Amino acid sequence: MRHEAFNFLKMIVATPSPSGFEQPVAKLYREYVEPFADKVTTDVMGNVISVINPGASMRIMYAGHMDEVGFIVHHIDENGFLFFSTIGGTDVATEIGQRVRVHGKEHVLGVVGRKAIQTFQLSDSTQTPSLKDLWIDIGATSREEAETVVQVGNPVTIESALAVLRGNYVVGRAFDNKVGLLIGAEVVRSLAQNGGLHPDVGIYVLGTVQEEIGSRGAQTAAFNIAPQTALAVDMGVAMDYPRARPEEQGRLDLGKGPGISQGANTNPVVLGILTSAARDRQIPFQQQATGGKSPTDARVVQESRGGVATGVISVPLRYMHTPSEVLCLDDIQATIELVCEFCRRIRPDTDFTPLATAEQGTKRLAV
Repeated sequence: MRHEAFNFLKMIVATPSPSGFEQPVAKLYREYVEPFADKVTTDVMGNVISVINPGASMRIMYAGHMDEVGFIVHHIDENGFLFFSTIGGTDVATEIGQRVRVHGKEHVLGVVGRKAIQTFQLSDSTQTPSLKDLWIDIGATSREEAETVVQVGNPVTIESALAVLRGNYVVGRAFDNKVGLLIGAEVVRSLAQNGGLHPDVGIYVLGTVQEEIGSRGAQTAAFNIAPQTALAVDMGVAMDYPRARPEEQGRLDLGKGPGISQGANTNPVVLGILTSAARDRQIPFQQQATGGKSPTDARVVQESRGGVATGVISVPLRYMHTPSEVLCLDDIQATIELVCEFCRRIRPDTDFTPLATAEQGTKRLAV
């Protein structure tokens, strides 16, 4: 991975962006892509759209969501302790004792507290705690003191910086899906600097908002852009750790390239272009199968207007939605190369209509 890209990843990982509070990361994304894109805009939802060839008749939409899971303060008690709700789906068991940052009038350090283990009853030790059993301690001694720096409605994020493990593995918070945002930014840069995109094919690379609470940003953006085809690039649940059960949902390993999903969420022509691009360019990838709705932005983009030919690409990730997610940088680079090659293979007359037979599909993809 390029040094500049890695620094950008560290910067956006360190920057808070819970769903509904994406503006700080949105600013960084705009600044990164503006030197390369023909046009960069922000819509009323907060999606940031960077475009190459904005006047093209064929439009490709790339969705990498900017938001992360987090918390929001909903009550401050008389002793200055903060009680909170989740933003998106989090694993409560991993949050106990974690340092957090409350983004109020100041960026206030706190810790997620729970009653001490020495006071546990039998039921406490056999059950996973719920949010009502937890609070945030910022060191305040009264509500009045706490309210000088924070208030109800402030977002909260885990305090956990990116760090390098052995080899090309890294650990950090909010890789889901700031990695997808980084990939999108590098796709814009690569296509702008290295070329290969047909002049009548436009690529709209989005940092979308509110994916973790229902893909709201992608839904409205897809309606406005009206793309013929789209890629959702998100994180996939890796199953290469002890006691994982790949037989339950399939295998996805770190370091073996992104997963390309097959199923109702992936248009057959898009699937063919992605897999042939990977094979032709010797880009490592892993095959995945999704039987139901995709838990990514692809779900709503696919159903926009009269339908969009979508594809789903997953970067393998261990320990998703915890304070310490783990990934392999090689998978990020492979995904950047795959998305760029996909875009370069699209033509103004590419027909994404699913074909009746595999033989017909093979012939069309060969043209």
